Amino acid sequence: MPAPVSTAVRIDEQDIRRLPKAEVHVHLEGTFALAELLRLAKENGVRLPGPAATIFDVSTHDAFTMPEVTTGGTAHGVGNAGLSGFLRFLDWQCGLVRTAEQAARVAYSFAARQTASGIRYSDVIVNPTHWNAWQGREMALMEALAAGLDEAEQDGLCVTNIAYSLLRAQSAAEADDVVAALAGHRPSRVVALSIDGDEKASGRTGEKFRDAFRAAEAAGFHRTVHAGESSGPEGVWDALDLLHAERIDHGVRSIEDPALVQRLIDDAVPLGVCPRSNVTLGLYADWAAHPLPRLVEAGVRVTLNTDDPAPLATTLDADWAVAAAVYGYGHEELAGFAAESITASFANDDLKRDLLAELAAVTAGAVAAGVGVPDAGVAPAPVFEPDPERVP
Repeated sequence: MPAPVSTAVRIDEQDIRRLPKAEVHVHLEGTFALAELLRLAKENGVRLPGPAATIFDVSTHDAFTMPEVTTGGTAHGVGNAGLSGFLRFLDWQCGLVRTAEQAARVAYSFAARQTASGIRYSDVIVNPTHWNAWQGREMALMEALAAGLDEAEQDGLCVTNIAYSLLRAQSAAEADDVVAALAGHRPSRVVALSIDGDEKASGRTGEKFRDAFRAAEAAGFHRTVHAGESSGPEGVWDALDLLHAERIDHGVRSIEDPALVQRLIDDAVPLGVCPRSNVTLGLYADWAAHPLPRLVEAGVRVTLNTDDPAPLATTLDADWAVAAAVYGYGHEELAGFAAESITASFANDDLKRDLLAELAAVTAGAVAAGVGVPDAGVAPAPVFEPDPERVP
């Protein structure tokens, strides 16, 4: 007997793209399209590490070895080697970018990709330790990327600023030097200091980077920290207490500690959640097992992001459509995620105001047209109401 046909209204990606939104947890290293990778490899005369058709699956690479320590890991596919194995692939990929022109091209392509998903502003994370051709020239890399983002904005594409990311394996002295360079050079479009990497492999690093993050704060940079993915709740506590994080990238394992959930609520700290990434890398079995809806229901500020969309073969509008289908979200709830993404971003106040006003107009029109009303049999997700004290 065939399964009954659902009467739930599916939110189409086209409707999602119409919602003005920001993305606050996306890595430039994770947005290289296959065509761009092949072009860069040819330009530099570099042999591919494995078949082009499966280049994002590190288990198909000729010299693949499983990391001794890694977070997650799946039986096959992109997440086969877990987080640490995936980061090794980024080292090879970003090593293909060797000239300022290539860096600007990658940045421009990123803005175009974001625009296609209806993203109007992005805080893109860039970790120069992956870009081995630019070692010792990190500020030049920032300027090359900014040149591409400047051109993209002039052409009407997504406005993008940069969160300069440290790697957990770096030393405290290296981190201090990075912040000193950022404060001295003030590279265009760099607005925040970040930290990423596999905390399971590196251990707790909050104390090590405390001074660097305090210096960044004093210099006027925003702070966003990867925690609660490869670490448990303790990583999020460290990010808040030691690094003064304004935003937590991932943070999903906060759900394991009720006191931490309450802290996030009380301090209104937003999470940059990436469900597909967490599932693909093996942190959760599937979308249904992911704690995103429980965090939302608890009252935590949550944004929906892609993390590394190219190797995950996804886009933000596609992931929002999956979230709507799995969690029963309608257009009103997705508009709430859009509003939260804007208020949680590091965009300037004028742009935030403009995007929120545009979002309100788009949402009003969609509601009037009856777009994306949840099925009556599905419990509606809480609707975000932006706090006037947080919205500029």
